[in-house]
Amino acid sequence: MAFPGARQLRIGLTGGIGSGKSTVSQILANLKATIVDTDRIARQLSGPGGGAIDAIAKAFGANVLDASGALDRAHMRTLAFADSEARRRLEAILHPLIGDEAERQARAATEPLVVFDVPLLVESGRWPAIVDRVWVVDCRESTQLERVVTRSGWSEAAVRAVIDQQASRSQRRRHADAVIYNDGIELHVLEADVRSLWKEAIALAHRE
Repeated sequence: MAFPGARQLRIGLTGGIGSGKSTVSQILANLKATIVDTDRIARQLSGPGGGAIDAIAKAFGANVLDASGALDRAHMRTLAFADSEARRRLEAILHPLIGDEAERQARAATEPLVVFDVPLLVESGRWPAIVDRVWVVDCRESTQLERVVTRSGWSEAAVRAVIDQQASRSQRRRHADAVIYNDGIELHVLEADVRSLWKEAIALAHRE
Protein backbone atom coordinates (compact mmCIF):
# COMPACT_ATOMS: atom_id res chain seq x y z
CA MET A 1 0.00 0.00 0.00
CA ALA A 2 1.26 3.49 -0.85
CA PHE A 3 1.52 6.15 1.85
CA PRO A 4 1.38 9.79 0.62
CA GLY A 5 4.79 11.35 1.21
CA ALA A 6 6.21 8.25 2.90
CA ARG A 7 7.42 4.74 2.28
CA GLN A 8 6.77 1.69 4.40
CA LEU A 9 9.46 1.32 7.07
CA ARG A 10 9.83 -2.20 8.46
CA ILE A 11 11.05 -2.62 12.03
CA GLY A 12 12.08 -5.99 13.46
CA LEU A 13 11.31 -6.05 17.18
CA THR A 14 12.92 -8.78 19.26
CA GLY A 15 14.06 -9.63 22.75
CA GLY A 16 14.64 -12.60 24.99
CA ILE A 17 11.90 -14.28 27.00
CA GLY A 18 10.83 -12.00 29.84
CA SER A 19 12.45 -8.93 28.32
CA GLY A 20 9.15 -7.06 28.00
CA LYS A 21 8.96 -7.23 24.22
CA SER A 22 5.18 -7.70 24.31
CA THR A 23 4.83 -4.54 26.39
CA VAL A 24 6.88 -2.59 23.86
CA SER A 25 4.84 -4.06 21.03
CA GLN A 26 1.62 -2.89 22.72
CA ILE A 27 3.04 0.61 23.17
CA LEU A 28 3.83 0.72 19.45
CA ALA A 29 0.34 -0.55 18.62
CA ASN A 30 -1.11 2.27 20.74
CA LEU A 31 0.97 4.67 18.62
CA LYS A 32 -0.78 3.26 15.53
CA ALA A 33 2.11 1.19 14.21
CA THR A 34 0.99 -1.95 12.38
CA ILE A 35 2.08 -4.97 14.44
CA VAL A 36 2.78 -8.25 12.66
CA ASP A 37 2.97 -10.73 15.54
CA THR A 38 4.78 -13.84 14.32
CA ASP A 39 4.01 -15.76 17.53
CA ARG A 40 0.31 -15.17 16.97
CA ILE A 41 0.65 -16.29 13.36
CA ALA A 42 2.43 -19.46 14.52
CA ARG A 43 -0.37 -20.21 16.98
CA GLN A 44 -2.98 -19.77 14.24
CA LEU A 45 -1.06 -22.03 11.87
CA SER A 46 -0.69 -24.71 14.54
CA GLY A 47 -4.19 -24.37 15.96
CA PRO A 48 -7.16 -26.62 15.11
CA GLY A 49 -7.45 -26.73 11.33
CA GLY A 50 -4.41 -24.48 10.95
CA GLY A 51 -2.41 -24.41 7.76
CA ALA A 52 0.57 -26.24 9.30
CA ILE A 53 -1.29 -29.01 11.15
CA ASP A 54 -1.27 -31.65 8.42
CA ALA A 55 2.46 -31.21 7.78
CA ILE A 56 3.23 -31.28 11.51
CA ALA A 57 1.23 -34.47 12.03
CA LYS A 58 2.92 -36.09 9.05
CA ALA A 59 6.39 -35.14 10.31
CA PHE A 60 5.94 -35.97 14.01
CA GLY A 61 2.88 -38.22 14.27
CA ALA A 62 -0.63 -37.56 15.56
CA ASN A 63 0.57 -37.80 19.18
CA VAL A 64 1.91 -34.23 18.97
CA LEU A 65 -1.66 -32.97 18.58
CA ASP A 66 -4.06 -32.41 21.47
CA ALA A 67 -7.71 -33.43 21.66
CA SER A 68 -8.81 -30.34 19.72
CA GLY A 69 -6.49 -31.13 16.82
CA ALA A 70 -4.07 -28.33 17.68
CA LEU A 71 -0.35 -28.72 18.21
CA ASP A 72 0.32 -29.70 21.82
CA ARG A 73 2.73 -26.86 22.46
CA ALA A 74 4.00 -28.15 25.80
CA HIS A 75 4.73 -31.57 24.32
CA MET A 76 6.44 -30.07 21.29
CA ARG A 77 8.43 -27.66 23.45
CA THR A 78 9.79 -30.58 25.45
CA LEU A 79 10.59 -32.51 22.27
CA ALA A 80 12.26 -29.54 20.59
CA PHE A 81 14.46 -28.75 23.58
CA ALA A 82 15.56 -32.37 23.82
CA ASP A 83 16.15 -32.85 20.09
CA SER A 84 17.62 -30.06 17.96
CA GLU A 85 16.77 -31.98 14.79
CA ALA A 86 13.09 -32.03 15.81
CA ARG A 87 13.22 -28.29 16.35
CA ARG A 88 14.73 -27.77 12.89
CA ARG A 89 12.04 -29.93 11.27
CA LEU A 90 9.30 -27.94 12.99
CA GLU A 91 10.91 -24.67 11.96
CA ALA A 92 11.20 -25.89 8.36
CA ILE A 93 7.43 -26.37 8.35
CA LEU A 94 6.39 -23.22 10.19
CA HIS A 95 8.86 -20.55 9.13
CA PRO A 96 7.96 -20.34 5.41
CA LEU A 97 4.25 -20.23 6.28
CA ILE A 98 4.84 -17.58 8.95
CA GLY A 99 6.88 -15.55 6.48
CA ASP A 100 4.14 -15.67 3.85
CA GLU A 101 1.43 -14.57 6.28
CA ALA A 102 3.65 -11.87 7.79
CA GLU A 103 4.28 -10.45 4.32
CA ARG A 104 0.57 -10.53 3.54
CA GLN A 105 -0.21 -8.57 6.70
CA ALA A 106 2.55 -6.06 5.95
CA ARG A 107 1.23 -5.45 2.45
CA ALA A 108 -2.22 -4.79 3.92
CA ALA A 109 -0.88 -2.21 6.40
CA THR A 110 -2.55 1.20 6.48
CA GLU A 111 0.29 2.90 8.39
CA PRO A 112 3.85 3.50 7.13
CA LEU A 113 5.47 1.92 10.21
CA VAL A 114 5.21 -1.89 10.26
CA VAL A 115 6.65 -3.71 13.27
CA PHE A 116 7.46 -7.40 12.89
CA ASP A 117 7.35 -8.82 16.41
CA VAL A 118 9.78 -11.76 16.11
CA PRO A 119 11.01 -13.48 19.30
CA LEU A 120 13.76 -15.39 17.46
CA LEU A 121 14.69 -12.72 14.94
CA VAL A 122 18.44 -13.04 15.46
CA GLU A 123 18.35 -16.83 15.69
CA SER A 124 16.40 -17.20 12.44
CA GLY A 125 19.12 -15.66 10.29
CA ARG A 126 16.57 -14.47 7.72
CA TRP A 127 14.68 -11.63 9.39
CA PRO A 128 17.54 -9.11 9.65
CA ALA A 129 17.64 -9.05 5.83
CA ILE A 130 13.88 -8.54 5.58
CA VAL A 131 13.51 -5.55 7.91
CA ASP A 132 14.95 -2.05 7.64
CA ARG A 133 15.82 -1.67 11.31
CA VAL A 134 16.19 -4.02 14.29
CA TRP A 135 15.04 -2.90 17.73
CA VAL A 136 16.08 -5.08 20.67
CA VAL A 137 14.30 -5.04 24.03
CA ASP A 138 16.97 -5.78 26.59
CA CYS A 139 17.25 -6.53 30.31
CA ARG A 140 19.44 -8.54 32.65
CA GLU A 141 19.08 -12.32 32.61
CA SER A 142 18.25 -12.27 36.32
CA THR A 143 15.31 -10.00 35.51
CA GLN A 144 14.18 -12.36 32.73
CA LEU A 145 14.23 -15.26 35.18
CA GLU A 146 12.29 -13.38 37.84
CA ARG A 147 9.62 -12.13 35.43
CA VAL A 148 8.96 -15.46 33.74
CA VAL A 149 8.93 -17.49 36.97
CA THR A 150 6.47 -14.99 38.48
CA ARG A 151 4.08 -14.88 35.53
CA SER A 152 4.23 -18.52 34.41
CA GLY A 153 4.99 -20.55 37.49
CA TRP A 154 7.80 -22.33 35.65
CA SER A 155 10.82 -23.42 37.63
CA GLU A 156 14.00 -21.38 37.33
CA ALA A 157 15.62 -24.38 35.61
CA ALA A 158 12.88 -24.45 32.96
CA VAL A 159 13.23 -20.73 32.29
CA ARG A 160 17.01 -21.02 32.20
CA ALA A 161 16.69 -23.78 29.58
CA VAL A 162 14.68 -21.44 27.35
CA ILE A 163 17.13 -18.57 27.82
CA ASP A 164 20.04 -20.87 26.95
CA GLN A 165 18.31 -21.88 23.69
CA GLN A 166 17.93 -18.24 22.65
CA ALA A 167 20.55 -15.82 21.38
CA SER A 168 22.59 -14.18 24.12
CA ARG A 169 22.11 -10.56 25.08
CA SER A 170 25.37 -9.64 23.37
CA GLN A 171 24.36 -11.42 20.15
CA ARG A 172 21.04 -9.57 20.01
CA ARG A 173 22.66 -6.24 20.78
CA ARG A 174 25.17 -6.73 17.96
CA HIS A 175 22.25 -6.92 15.51
CA ALA A 176 20.47 -3.91 17.01
CA ASP A 177 19.98 -0.55 15.38
CA ALA A 178 18.38 0.51 18.66
CA VAL A 179 18.33 -1.06 22.13
CA ILE A 180 15.30 -0.48 24.36
CA TYR A 181 16.53 -1.09 27.90
CA ASN A 182 13.69 -2.36 30.06
CA ASP A 183 15.08 -3.05 33.48
CA GLY A 184 14.44 -1.19 36.71
CA ILE A 185 12.43 1.58 35.04
CA GLU A 186 8.82 2.73 35.37
CA LEU A 187 6.36 2.07 32.56
CA HIS A 188 6.07 5.76 31.71
CA VAL A 189 9.84 5.91 31.14
CA LEU A 190 9.69 2.89 28.83
CA GLU A 191 6.76 4.48 26.99
CA ALA A 192 8.74 7.70 26.51
CA ASP A 193 11.75 5.78 25.15
CA VAL A 194 9.57 3.85 22.71
CA ARG A 195 7.70 6.99 21.62
CA SER A 196 11.04 8.67 20.86
CA LEU A 197 12.09 5.76 18.62
CA TRP A 198 8.65 5.75 16.97
CA LYS A 199 8.95 9.45 16.12
CA GLU A 200 12.40 8.90 14.61
CA ALA A 201 11.08 5.98 12.54
CA ILE A 202 8.09 7.97 11.26
CA ALA A 203 10.40 10.82 10.29
CA LEU A 204 12.68 8.37 8.49
CA ALA A 205 9.74 6.84 6.60
CA HIS A 206 8.79 10.28 5.32
CA ARG A 207 12.36 11.24 4.47
CA GLU A 208 13.52 8.17 2.54
